[in-house]
Amino acid sequence: MSNNEIVQKLWNLCDVLRDDGINYSDYVTELVLLLFIKMEFENTEAGILQQHKLPAGCRWLDLTNLSGLNLLNHYRQMLLDLSKSSDHLIAAIYADAQTRLREPRHLEQLIKSLDNIDWFSAKRDGLGDLYEGLLEKNASETKSGAGQYFTPRPLIDSIIRCIQPKAGEQIQDPAAGTAGFLIAADAYIKQQTDELYDLDEKAQRFQRNQAFVGMELVPGTRRLALMNCLLHGMEGDDEGVVHLGNTLGQAGSQLPKADVILTNPPFGTAKGGEASVTRDDFTYKTSNKQLVFLQHIYRNLKAGGRAAVVLPDNVLFEAGVGSEIRRDLMNKCNLHTILRLPTGIFYAQGVKTNVLFFTKGSASNPHQDENCTEQVWVYDLRSNMPSFGKRTPFGDQHLQAFETCYHASERQQSHGVDDANPESRWRCFSRDWIKTQKADSLDIAWLKDQDSVEAANLPEPDVLAAEAMSELTEALRELDGLMLALGAGDQAKIQRDLLSEALVLKDD
Repeated sequence: MSNNEIVQKLWNLCDVLRDDGINYSDYVTELVLLLFIKMEFENTEAGILQQHKLPAGCRWLDLTNLSGLNLLNHYRQMLLDLSKSSDHLIAAIYADAQTRLREPRHLEQLIKSLDNIDWFSAKRDGLGDLYEGLLEKNASETKSGAGQYFTPRPLIDSIIRCIQPKAGEQIQDPAAGTAGFLIAADAYIKQQTDELYDLDEKAQRFQRNQAFVGMELVPGTRRLALMNCLLHGMEGDDEGVVHLGNTLGQAGSQLPKADVILTNPPFGTAKGGEASVTRDDFTYKTSNKQLVFLQHIYRNLKAGGRAAVVLPDNVLFEAGVGSEIRRDLMNKCNLHTILRLPTGIFYAQGVKTNVLFFTKGSASNPHQDENCTEQVWVYDLRSNMPSFGKRTPFGDQHLQAFETCYHASERQQSHGVDDANPESRWRCFSRDWIKTQKADSLDIAWLKDQDSVEAANLPEPDVLAAEAMSELTEALRELDGLMLALGAGDQAKIQRDLLSEALVLKDD
């Protein structure tokens, strides 16, 4: 059974929860509390976990052997007991956890439904994938959660293959979410080390407890990250792999310097503006969260450390403090590669993003702290690409050509712009050219979109305006007909009157 099929089955269970008075916004939280108990059992049975992490009395079979009110009361007590567990990770996962279920038959139905699912792919891909699949369903079907942008798995895996994390390195995600980057890095290292068996006991302990650290601001999301990490054998320190806190606040200043940083910071402006960024170690003050995160990332790398960060277009061209931060980045780090991503690969349609790859220091000297960037290679995966979405999913195959270019044994030196193949998606731009010709903007594009329209060939403005007005009128007519068909004639009349009034005022 594929992950998508499991997600659909889980989503169908929302009807059970809705019958118990639980709304869509609480559905995912309610379900994952139960999901983790089930998956802990499945992973222990499969040998992925060497022993049960949950104490006796708080395991899946303790639920399947009960029914009726005894089941519901036992489950409530189980959540309370888990929140007080002596295991700090289990206690953190179930902190303040409680069920809103009131009908024992609904809990029984959920348990039976979860028991009937084939969990093979879930055990392979991890709880985080299921959770993000549920969030995608929630965002698309209930029109909520539009501010959440989760990194697609094909992109995560491609970034990991480019960065190539190694055993013994400290790997960080300062905006961890459900820990997708950290878990993918762990999986890559395990693949390279025969599930860590090639390492000695000390090195294995380091991988389990010290190699990975993340920070997440939202308690519910951090709960999922801890679950996901634990089910993948990643325990972390006393706070788990993912710590609860604000990377842009004082908690973030306590994160250790890292060999590798992989992250997709949240998009948007920091709530409260610059005042919400309470750290005093940032040189450049701004309310743009991505620019603040970018400062944390390149400052928190060890000498020679590597980073890959997903950022929206505005970070590449924002003037003022944005230009200063980009200059500081290229001064202190070797910004060697930019991947321009296609639109439609995130849940929110139309968002334009990029991946910046950089190394602390220069290519020849990891301890160099000035003039570290000599040239930037840009791969344009946006121009003349299909519109990705449900009908055209974004996959590994779309990133293969980029990875081939990224790992090319030699990248020829360029003192301006690489004009050898101007139609190529892969071109090189010198640091001096970026400074003199782009004023340190990194919004670099050269391919002409085949669907673009030359401005000289556009109709006159009055013709365009008339066409837009005509399309709008037709859309309003269709909406009016729909409201009438739905029996909302009175509301439709109110809207028509308001529109008529607005147009009259416009004429005046």
